[in-house]
Amino acid sequence: MTGWPRGSTPCATRGDGVSLELSAQERSTLAGDTGAGAAMAMRIVVESARLLGAPRLIPVQSAHIDGALYHGDSGTLFAEKLVEGGAKTAVRATLNVGALDLTGCARVRLVGHEREMAQRMMHAYLDLGCEPSWTCAPYQSGHRPALGSDVAWGESNAVVFCNSVLGARTNRYGDFLDIACAISGRAPDYGLHRSENRLARFVFDVSGLDRAFLESEIAWPVLGSLFGRLAGTEIGVVAGIGKHPGEDALKAFGAAAASSGSVGLFHMEGITPEAPDLARVLRGAEPAERIVVTGQMVRDAQARLSTAERTDRIDAVAIGSPHLSVEEFARLRKLLAGRRVAVPFYACTGRHVLSELDRDGGRVTLEAQGITVVADTCVVVTPIMADMPGGVLMTNSGKFAHYAPGNTGYAVLYGSMADCVESAVSGRPRFGA
Repeated sequence: MTGWPRGSTPCATRGDGVSLELSAQERSTLAGDTGAGAAMAMRIVVESARLLGAPRLIPVQSAHIDGALYHGDSGTLFAEKLVEGGAKTAVRATLNVGALDLTGCARVRLVGHEREMAQRMMHAYLDLGCEPSWTCAPYQSGHRPALGSDVAWGESNAVVFCNSVLGARTNRYGDFLDIACAISGRAPDYGLHRSENRLARFVFDVSGLDRAFLESEIAWPVLGSLFGRLAGTEIGVVAGIGKHPGEDALKAFGAAAASSGSVGLFHMEGITPEAPDLARVLRGAEPAERIVVTGQMVRDAQARLSTAERTDRIDAVAIGSPHLSVEEFARLRKLLAGRRVAVPFYACTGRHVLSELDRDGGRVTLEAQGITVVADTCVVVTPIMADMPGGVLMTNSGKFAHYAPGNTGYAVLYGSMADCVESAVSGRPRFGA
């Protein structure tokens, strides 16, 4: 595809015969007037819009790029092709985790060709104009789009936080489409960009649960994983939470929901910006379903997060998916209380938090206590932990619990951050700390 003649109106036809309309500027970019790289990006966006049935493209204010993580040579070559074509991002674009820790905190065990290609890939995205944020939680590093603004974000937890907590609008943009949207400054007008698709279809009622549980850290990955498993791709509203649980809790809930299901948006009554009350988020309609969450449902969901057959050993602990915040590191340091861990303990975070830790000597202190701080990447997406068939990983992350068995080979024990710390110090599982 090389573009259509200037002055033409419909630029592509969907399978139902309805035309996808492009502006003069979009047609010009598609025709290569602003360079081969920009034209390549616009072709990807246009074809995606056509396949999705979008009637038009819409401008986006920013992007978060998930495609800079090395999964094979084709991803590197794709990014370098855009660079060769002179492409540059048209909007702010932060980067999700890469395959290497460029800060040097953690030793990534990629070697040879794979390491070279992973590094080339990360550099190519920087050459395209992306910010070297290297975090799955860009909202913690200052990338916080305004309520109601359209953006093109990748990375499931970032997408669900952006839609739900910030109230900006994005679909779950996958690798390559995310950078194409960032370069073109456009996205297909469909899905969660449209107001009518952001209403809740069901109510997830937690009002009958124990209040002490709802006020605990452990509740949010558990409830999120249950919500995601029941929701699938549907949008629901959580009712009965009461007071605002804090951003770290919402982060944990959304990440677990996006991992166990395909959740791109959730609402919480009286907490998230599009759900001041049930009537507003349901637009006055009766919900298709009201799920009353019971204590037994919670216990079952929590048990499902642990996949280890044995509960008498742990071989490693990993926390920080999504990346740990400054506040979570403060809690980790308080829980450690000067003690040293007896098993490998990985704490994943972004370089924006790392700089805060370095400012007061926190990283040096943590490393002296046996903690490996991982920045720019994550232990579940690149080889950092030791290969250990049959190994047991303890975590407080619903997302780690979901992905670790398939990605690392470790079975999982799920617990609170306090459980993780006490288990790591003693060298064996301890719960209820």
